Amino acid sequence: MSGGDGGNHELAQVLTEPGQPLWAREIAAYGLGCAGDRRAFETLVLLLNHRDPPRCATAAVALARLGDPRTARAAAALATNPLRTAYALHPVRLLTALRAPESVPALTATLRRLLAPRDAAAASVDSHARVALACVEGLGALGDAGAIPTLASARDHPRLTAAAVAALARLGS
Repeated sequence: MSGGDGGNHELAQVLTEPGQPLWAREIAAYGLGCAGDRRAFETLVLLLNHRDPPRCATAAVALARLGDPRTARAAAALATNPLRTAYALHPVRLLTALRAPESVPALTATLRRLLAPRDAAAASVDSHARVALACVEGLGALGDAGAIPTLASARDHPRLTAAAVAALARLGS
């Protein structure tokens, strides 16, 4: 769906009217996204990159339901942005749920960066460790053999060992 009925029109107005509080825009974007109305796309992507995890989670749910072909590219850009790693958890999970062509390359790139020696200290930060773990779990769920070398590297990191072993087992390695 790309249009909308009267209710969707009212929700879309909330997205464009000046002075609307963020919570109202979030509710409107969620409703539109879940209804498959692509007018919510830009707002949902902004919310997916928000510093508030519940807002990111809400946006990820709506984006998964939206069915917009731009979603995977946007989520991949957010997941791989080294300046926004602390906020990449929900884009990573969304990429796993979407199972899009962009999913494995983005998760692999993000995990490799987090496993690199210069980011090893960053990967020990709780938010980065959660992102790395989500990448490992996502790569296991996506089942792409191209992820095996990166998952094998993740096996050497104590916080990722169990998940990496499980992901490798799912891939038959």
